[in-house]
Amino acid sequence: VAEPRRIAARAAARRMVWLLGEKTGGRVGFTVRGERVVGPDTVVEVVTTGVLLQRLQRDQELAGVDAVIIDECHERHLDADTAAAFLLDVRAALRPDLRLVAASATTDAEGWARLLGDAPVIEAQGVSHPVEVVWAPPSVPVRPPHGMRVDPALLAHVASVVRRALAERDGDVLCFLPGVGEIGRVAGQLAGAGAEVLQVHGRAPAAVQDAVLAGSSSGRRVVLATSVAESSLTVPGVRTVVDSGLAREPRTDHARGLSALATVRASQAAGRQRAGRAGREAPGTVYRCWDQAEDGRLARFPSPEIRVADLTAFALQAAC
Repeated sequence: VAEPRRIAARAAARRMVWLLGEKTGGRVGFTVRGERVVGPDTVVEVVTTGVLLQRLQRDQELAGVDAVIIDECHERHLDADTAAAFLLDVRAALRPDLRLVAASATTDAEGWARLLGDAPVIEAQGVSHPVEVVWAPPSVPVRPPHGMRVDPALLAHVASVVRRALAERDGDVLCFLPGVGEIGRVAGQLAGAGAEVLQVHGRAPAAVQDAVLAGSSSGRRVVLATSVAESSLTVPGVRTVVDSGLAREPRTDHARGLSALATVRASQAAGRQRAGRAGREAPGTVYRCWDQAEDGRLARFPSPEIRVADLTAFALQAAC
């Protein structure tokens, strides 16, 4: 099972282990950069797409693997798209018996079905509770994001919406912000909010990520997160989501010949994924920090990374 991020890979493995009543490294294990927990009886191994790519380079036949599931395929990360292309090549040339599955809650299912060779589309109805949408645009004009810059007025507004959510709703609050810097600034503005403030992002220590996913038995929590919490994760206790409406995507600066992250408006699909975090355990609420009329003008899906990122590493992978 290939997941787009380390936190998602660990969480997916531990969820399956919990359902089976076993320990990680038994029938279910995981491998991420710098950490591997598998055993001789492992039949389901959850990996990041980067780990899968390296494994395909070492062993094109994927000996001992009967099926590969590419999870969260709607995110269109370059590693995931590259792995999908390599897997299709492996199936066509070496392993006609290899089963390939693409999984997502919001993807273009028909397009993936055609790509996988007219594969059947299977819909699974998970437990989903209703989520009320509250539109909470800023009351003052806010400058649009430019490069990595986010208007401080918007961050102050997001912090005020989090305080409003704590006052109006029960349960924990999950707030989506574009990056680590914005998480730190909003966390500073939430001092004295009457809740424990936790920060979740790709660079956060595994112990912090595990603590967030374990839930809390005492007091309310505000979890400030980047898009790592969009999918594959259920944060226990969350009944409210505050969405800044921003995300970070890679962009290539052709003038300098370098790739860098840029702050962009999150797509409608990302907005649905984020809102869904509030309805995983019970009916919930999402506060969207933009105007309802603006919502219809957002892109339906995020830009595939292959269209906007530096393709040097991709070209090297293909050459290998």
